[in-house]
Amino acid sequence: PFHSIGLFSVFDVDILKNVEVYTGGFGAEYGGRLSSVMDVTTRDGNKNKIAGKFDISTFGAKALLEGPIYKPKNEDEPNATFLLSVKNSYLEESSKIFYEYIDENGLPYNYLDIFGKFAINAPNGSKFSLFGFRFSDQVKYKVLQDFNWDSYGGGMNFIAIPGKSAALIEGNFAYSQYKVSLKEADRSPRSSSI
Repeated sequence: PFHSIGLFSVFDVDILKNVEVYTGGFGAEYGGRLSSVMDVTTRDGNKNKIAGKFDISTFGAKALLEGPIYKPKNEDEPNATFLLSVKNSYLEESSKIFYEYIDENGLPYNYLDIFGKFAINAPNGSKFSLFGFRFSDQVKYKVLQDFNWDSYGGGMNFIAIPGKSAALIEGNFAYSQYKVSLKEADRSPRSSSI
């Protein structure tokens, strides 16, 4: 799950709660996959205060904003939070200044990543969350080809713990699309999507 440059992951490490990688021997919960599974869990937003983070480098910039939507007045009420992360590269422009020795026309790589999450947590441990994402790359080799990929999706998940019950009800719904397009030097297009 890396961008076309190979240096940057599409996942912002500041929003991750847990990552598990299974290279084989995983159960039916992952739908009988044949190769490997990467199970990524994101964290909820800050439930106490509005917080943020901003990073900038010669490759790109990243912004994170999180906080409560509803702060409970006592411990018996649910809380609601949000989390928004945006990463953008401007390597195509900044490389003309900082990396001119590589190519004076700039390096042809740009990407944009957006992730958002809304979560409601009940005091008994029940939880409901909605999330959405979009990851995209644009690579423009001046002589050879243009390469673009877009991945977007969204979904929801929930855990319900009925009162005075030893069982819990868990479920999720998700949708995603992945599209790759390529334009050769003669401008003939090719594309593939899942």
